[in-house]
Amino acid sequence: MADLNGGIVGKDNPVIIQSEQITTFNSSGTLTTQPLTTGVEYLVVAGGGGGGGYYYAGGGGAGGFRTDTGNPVSGNSPYPVTIGGGGAGGGAGANGTKGSNSVLGTPSPITSVGGGFGGGNGNPSTGGPGGSGGGGGGYLADGAGGGGAATSGQGNAGGSAVLSPGQEGSGAGGGGAGAVGANSTVGSASSSLVGGNGGAGTASSITGSSVTRAGGGGGGGYFQAAGGSGGAGGGGAGAGPGNEAGGGTANTGGGGGGGQHVSSSPPGVGREGGSGVVIIKEAAAKSASGMWSIEAVYQNVKAGTWV
Repeated sequence: MADLNGGIVGKDNPVIIQSEQITTFNSSGTLTTQPLTTGVEYLVVAGGGGGGGYYYAGGGGAGGFRTDTGNPVSGNSPYPVTIGGGGAGGGAGANGTKGSNSVLGTPSPITSVGGGFGGGNGNPSTGGPGGSGGGGGGYLADGAGGGGAATSGQGNAGGSAVLSPGQEGSGAGGGGAGAVGANSTVGSASSSLVGGNGGAGTASSITGSSVTRAGGGGGGGYFQAAGGSGGAGGGGAGAGPGNEAGGGTANTGGGGGGGQHVSSSPPGVGREGGSGVVIIKEAAAKSASGMWSIEAVYQNVKAGTWV
């Protein structure tokens, strides 16, 4: 009688069906692929960089952002996943800390680089390199508060805080996955010297819904000037009068906001970057073994192996 082989009388040759599967890692773990998976779509975001500490500090850069399809794997196999943590914010005068890398440990491993740190009030007060670069600090930045460089294909540079002699300036914004961080506002001392905004992140629809991640941190404002806004996608705001800097949002790779001024209320230390995330999509699939060609039936019958 007919069985699960397309209605042909003979041996049972059932079709195997695999549903689409999306796996999100907010902390490190192991991906075990489904039996029919041969390649995966991925999003790998590293931890964001920490914002620099007062005075007028740069925002942290976003964690590196990588996404693509067709990364080869074997079915029913384990692969390690590492989620990078956000870098710590800087204390008095100190740079922030670079974020940590996130890694999808497939046979062709995918590594996203941690976000660069925001510059503090050293001289130089340059932002650090990373997936996206950190923003430069505006205090004692005469000719030396450049933005940190980005990793190619993963993000954008941080904004610069390069001042001429006699000028004052705010902290610059950290770079985001979708845009560079805004430069420092420079000029004569005033409350108009607002912090540079963090660069915008990038949207992904790997889960079926559009979500923006990896925004840069805002730079701290000049004394009594507002801090820069965090970039869309989890970037923390820079410190301003009466408000602390904001931390990067967890599992977005957002950069931390830069600090402002020790005599502000409250004191403006830098804030931490947001942790990273890894999302894997395995496509729906089915085996073709349930389909028999006429030639295959003929040859099996001829050989006496069609039973």
